[in-house]
Amino acid sequence: MTSNGLRRTLQSCANIVFVRDSSLCLNLWKKHLGQIPDSVWEQSELETLVLADNELSEISERIGRLKKLRMLDLGHNPLTRLPEGLGQIEGMTDFLYLHDNRLTTLPASLGRLTKLRYLNIGENAFAEFPECVCEMVSLIELRASDNCLTSLPESIGRLTRLRELHLRNNKLTSLPRAVGLMRELRQIDLRGNPLTELPDEIAALPRLEKLDLRWVDSLQEPAWIADLETRGCAVYR
Repeated sequence: MTSNGLRRTLQSCANIVFVRDSSLCLNLWKKHLGQIPDSVWEQSELETLVLADNELSEISERIGRLKKLRMLDLGHNPLTRLPEGLGQIEGMTDFLYLHDNRLTTLPASLGRLTKLRYLNIGENAFAEFPECVCEMVSLIELRASDNCLTSLPESIGRLTRLRELHLRNNKLTSLPRAVGLMRELRQIDLRGNPLTELPDEIAALPRLEKLDLRWVDSLQEPAWIADLETRGCAVYR
């Protein structure tokens, strides 16, 4: 379908489709949809789909038809679950926004998104870290702030390309030693967690530029913090 055809199909949401750099994008941000029009799932050429802030309570399994999606924004909705079909979009490379929903789990199929570089699952209700995220081995930035996480799995060490790890305002008391395997880390945000210890492996991260420990009152500061600062890493507390 051409971009003009897509405009006609979704004419009730005028001025929401644009083509730029030969990429087909559909922006339905804050259209008060309540549910997604069936016609959206027929747009197999879409590369960017924005469904944020639409009072959505569910997403159709048919989203798996959108094989060319590179970026998907489902943020700011009351979603409590995601369809397994989302994992069929194995070519998704750029961004997956799932923040500010009511999610407690993620479908295991999302582990197939091994090319994804940015994931935001912040502002949800995760008490356990989703294991499927540890299979997204191309992630560069991971945001899981403002959840109820009490621990991270050792398997998070598989994210060896990760540069930014954002864990603000969870219930973490420590981090796994496997963090030391994430040699590309530049930033670790641990603000507002009830930390009691940190693994020594953090001190050996060669590219660490920022360690944020503000609003952490329960941690006895490790001796190696001074070594990080000496080498130029900014430590906030």
